[in-house]
Amino acid sequence: MPLPPLTVYRHDRRKRALITLAGEIDLDTVPLVRASLERCLRDGIRTIDVDLTLVAFCDCSGLNAFLHASQRITAAGGTLRLHHPPPMLVLMLDVAGCEFLLLGVPFGQLSPPPGYAPVTTAPVPPHRSVPPVPPVRVLSGGAV
Repeated sequence: MPLPPLTVYRHDRRKRALITLAGEIDLDTVPLVRASLERCLRDGIRTIDVDLTLVAFCDCSGLNAFLHASQRITAAGGTLRLHHPPPMLVLMLDVAGCEFLLLGVPFGQLSPPPGYAPVTTAPVPPHRSVPPVPPVRVLSGGAV
């Protein structure tokens, strides 16, 4: 029997919940992620920790679900924190500039995952003015 693409485990302790996700988060499974986070909010949970250690893949639909949940939970006076996100999610958080909202670390303080190599570009030299090329003079007889 094949494993389901995403499994959700929830463990509550008073007003705090630990949600452990295992599998892949994509367009097909993100409704389950959204529902579990919304259920926590409806149940009065205001501090939600999401353990992503067992998540092999998370696309932008997962990022969107976490951002939406973070916004709703923050508006209700709570917090959402992601723990041990997969490298692709770390990269998306970094590119979107929102890792500080979800990981509970100050902006610019996020440690890259093992093996992550940021995309770098060669430094751009300062702009220099290039002297104009002298016009070509045509001599009689068509010779240059």
